Amino acid sequence: MKISKILLYEEPTVPQINLNHQKEFLSEIFNVEIEVRENILKFSRRDTSYSIAKCKVFKLRKDFQEHTPTQEEVEFEESNIQDTGNTENIIMYDGFQLQKVLTELIPEKENRQDIFHVFFTNKLTCTFDYNDYRYHGRALIGANPSIISTTGIIEAPAKPKEYYMDLMVNFAKGVNVDSVKEKYKGTYLEYNDPRLSTVIEGYLLQAIFYYETGEPFCQDSECRLFNPHWQKDLIHSQIEQQKLCQKHQHTLNQLRN
Repeated sequence: MKISKILLYEEPTVPQINLNHQKEFLSEIFNVEIEVRENILKFSRRDTSYSIAKCKVFKLRKDFQEHTPTQEEVEFEESNIQDTGNTENIIMYDGFQLQKVLTELIPEKENRQDIFHVFFTNKLTCTFDYNDYRYHGRALIGANPSIISTTGIIEAPAKPKEYYMDLMVNFAKGVNVDSVKEKYKGTYLEYNDPRLSTVIEGYLLQAIFYYETGEPFCQDSECRLFNPHWQKDLIHSQIEQQKLCQKHQHTLNQLRN
């Protein structure tokens, strides 16, 4: 492995990440030093909050357009708050722009190829897709540093089609949509979901494999390196299966040697 040390930066607003568990998980797989760090934004300056506010996405159908943040936007970032309980208030951030900001916060002596940085965030990271010319939510922004978005894990993969249909029917009838959420409870991840820690294991593996091999996600839906577009596939690969496919298990064995 070209990685000799992995640094995991906490997101204090999402205790379900359980970084001590993630440290133990990675230590059992990779023979490298694993260290848990506090949220790096805790030590950042006001200009960092300004830079993060500049990463916000306002137009889903256009590639990233930088804007000048307002005083309120900067103060919002200083408080490091994301209202993840209300999907209507979720703010989208360009993942690659945010990655640049976080890279600048890494101390020079640790900004090396053999030290792998993983930032966790409750911000919804997105990337612009030139196939359909629109932004899409992402759970993982790869490379070094990598960003794992807990909001992206919950919001990017779609819920069951029947869920959305029932929502529309109930909304049209003026019926409380809470009954729909209760009906499909367990078929998708929710905020404060205790299963989140297990799912994050898979995204950590995806981040490390991508950095080590340069290869994108696995196409096998049974593999933990699979990139799911539906919550049911996410739950299947990361919670029900929790395994690598034969090809990537072989790759892992090579990385260990």
